[in-house]
Amino acid sequence: MSRLSEFTPPSAAVEIASHRVTAVGLETRSGRPAIAAHATEPLPEGALVPSLTAENVHDRPLIVAAVNRVLERVGRPRRVGLVIPDSVAKVSLVKFERVPPRESDLDQLIRWQVRKSAPFAIEDAQVSYVPGARMADGQEFIVSLARRAAIAEYESLCAPAGAYVGLVDLSTFNVINAALAAADPAPESDWLLVNVAPDWASLAILRGRDLIFFRSRGADGEGTLADLVHQTAMYYEDRIQGGGFSRVMLTGATTGLREPGDVDELRRSLEERLGRPVEPVDPSSAATLTDRIVAAPALLDALTPLVGLLVRDREAAA
Repeated sequence: MSRLSEFTPPSAAVEIASHRVTAVGLETRSGRPAIAAHATEPLPEGALVPSLTAENVHDRPLIVAAVNRVLERVGRPRRVGLVIPDSVAKVSLVKFERVPPRESDLDQLIRWQVRKSAPFAIEDAQVSYVPGARMADGQEFIVSLARRAAIAEYESLCAPAGAYVGLVDLSTFNVINAALAAADPAPESDWLLVNVAPDWASLAILRGRDLIFFRSRGADGEGTLADLVHQTAMYYEDRIQGGGFSRVMLTGATTGLREPGDVDELRRSLEERLGRPVEPVDPSSAATLTDRIVAAPALLDALTPLVGLLVRDREAAA
């Protein structure tokens, strides 16, 4: 979504997912971003069902109460960034040989291009795009579209707590932001990110800092997640002329998979298929944890997209 309406970045962010609401407050310590506070509230099954085409919020009072509690515990910020599930939006990579010089013309061209695959009227869509990879035969753009009504649903969950949403973005985009912020030095070769949630999973391939492949599917998709990763790796080799992944990163699996043992099984399966060790995304390399925060794997998974949103936004404003 990437809808930024102020130049000053927010100091707090909220993620509203189907299984939990999480908030993070960020501050600067010794010149570095630091997580000052965090809070998580679980949500019962069915309270929120992420969807591209249907209503998402099914128990508004319960979710509003959870948002209010987590924001209370991180200092009741007045302005927040908001992270929403990947499955609320459709992400496309669109390439143009020539980019119109006027922004209004580019906007119309992108809307015309994505309206053909949109599952709803483009007039009802919130469309956002950012430049992607620059290629010899053109410029690629990363385009996200969601129903405007769905974005309003999520924003309205924060309003009763007195929080104004200035930025809305997708989970995986901000996991990427956290991984890039934590990398030293920045990656130059191809790497794969697997982001898992209870009701969806997304795969992203990056060439250095450029997103070159994105795929998201619901939990009811055919085959296992390991199968999906294998198919993606085959597509990468055959269609993108990939030379192999320098890194494979996995996040969200601690709560995105049904059984704790499934995480180790998935990691082993991915390592066997891809021939690379599977690493977690560690947000503490992008934003320092305070001494009070115990860095359990499940907590790091919950913090990662929120840290990514807040750190990315501060870098953009710097």
